Amino acid sequence: MVNESDLSRIGVSLPENLLSKFDSIINKRGYSSRSEGIRDAIRSYITYYEWMNDVEGQRQGVITMVYDHDQRGLLEAVTEIQHENRDIIQSSIHSHLTDDRCMEVVMVRGEGAQLRTLAEHLMALKGVESVKLTTIKI
Repeated sequence: MVNESDLSRIGVSLPENLLSKFDSIINKRGYSSRSEGIRDAIRSYITYYEWMNDVEGQRQGVITMVYDHDQRGLLEAVTEIQHENRDIIQSSIHSHLTDDRCMEVVMVRGEGAQLRTLAEHLMALKGVESVKLTTIKI
C-alpha cells in the first residue's frame, strides 16, 4: 500500500474521447478511482518500455501501428522513415480500419537496437495512436 506522504500530485490534460474510454475501462476493471487506473497504466508503460530496451541481438519481428491518416504530413513521414530503414524492413501491409484510421504492419529483421529505434521514431509522430514492437531472437 502506498503511504499518502509518498504520493505526488500531477495535472494531466486529455482529449474528452480518450478520458471517456479510460473511464469506461477503469469502471469495467473495478478500479476505485482514476488515480488507481493511471498508476496501473503507468506501471504497464514502464514495464513495456523496459522490455523494449532489452531487445538485443539479431531479431525478427513486426511493428504494428495504428494512426490517423488525415493527420497532415503523417503519411509522408511514415513513408520517409520506412525508406530510411529499408535495410531492416522486409515488407509492410496497410489496412483501412475506418474512414480516418489505418493500421500498418511492418515486418522487420535486424539488430534489436535498430528495430527499437525504428519503432520509437514511428511512436514519436503526431497522429500515431499506437505502436507495438514484437520480436523473437533468430
